[in-house]
Amino acid sequence: MADTLELTVGERTVRLSHPDKVYFPERGFTKYDVARYYLSVGDGILRALKDRPTTLERYPDGVEGESFFQKRAPKNLPEWIPTGRIAFPSGRYADEICPTETAAVLWAANLGCLTFHPWPVRRADTDHPDELRIDLDPQPGTGYAEAVRAALELRDVLSGLGLTGWPKTSGGRGLHVFVPITADWTFVQVRRAAIAVARELERRAPERITTAWWKEERGTKIFVDYNQTARDRTIASAYSVRPRPHAPVSAPLRWDEVPSAVPEDFDLATMPARFAEVGDVHADMDARPCGLEAALELAARDEREHGLGDLPYPPEHPKMKGEPKRVQPSRAKKPPDTEG
Repeated sequence: MADTLELTVGERTVRLSHPDKVYFPERGFTKYDVARYYLSVGDGILRALKDRPTTLERYPDGVEGESFFQKRAPKNLPEWIPTGRIAFPSGRYADEICPTETAAVLWAANLGCLTFHPWPVRRADTDHPDELRIDLDPQPGTGYAEAVRAALELRDVLSGLGLTGWPKTSGGRGLHVFVPITADWTFVQVRRAAIAVARELERRAPERITTAWWKEERGTKIFVDYNQTARDRTIASAYSVRPRPHAPVSAPLRWDEVPSAVPEDFDLATMPARFAEVGDVHADMDARPCGLEAALELAARDEREHGLGDLPYPPEHPKMKGEPKRVQPSRAKKPPDTEG
């Protein structure tokens, strides 16, 4: 194969350098295979990324090489790829790429981007999320089957709050459920709603599900990672390739597929055929945004009736009002023993 290929993507021509470079040695997949994959699911990956500030997870030498997250748009960004300015918890800013056409995905793939991490906002308003994202994260001793059970229970919780979830595999052992919402709430409010949803799910199955931030307290359970809704936290997009030896992808699912599908069903080789057969099963997601009123009322009731306030933020966030101490329980100072 030539040292450089030119791919036609819509009205654009995207240059692909070193297309024969092997990115997944275990499977033999090359950079060209990755580019062809993103072409095959172009409508789906664009739907997941369109107008969203997006961090690029880059593996220029393949999955066995060094990698890095690129938050700021590369200096050689084509003029036809727009950017969106996002604010980090530190108060600093960055301009991230905001794909508006499939060619932008191919352009990023040429840089060695395997996984796309979009913010839950659009570039027109980067302070008000339009997605509530729930990450069901299996802890040691649990796996995908336990995440599936939690997801099906989560669906009922969401329904009771007037919310519609759209599930997808993470590409690993977990499941993600995205809820499209109207862009009427701040990051703090969306996170508060996510905590309320997580706590309700935990109440229903405390022996199997946890909201404990500290790993030492989680046990053999599914952790509902509420902090994935915090500012500057992102989740791999639908259709993203994940940097694991067998080249899995994050696969959108219908709810009736959740009980039987397994992550191994979806990879660089199999997803194009699925997409050609069924299309983007999340294509209608953005057409039905939900409101967070009921979830926020549940959060207020938890605080009012059960004394359940905020939970710890990620360490890179400034201390937030009402947040409990960020001290690992085993390292917290014990009150002096006054007995005897």
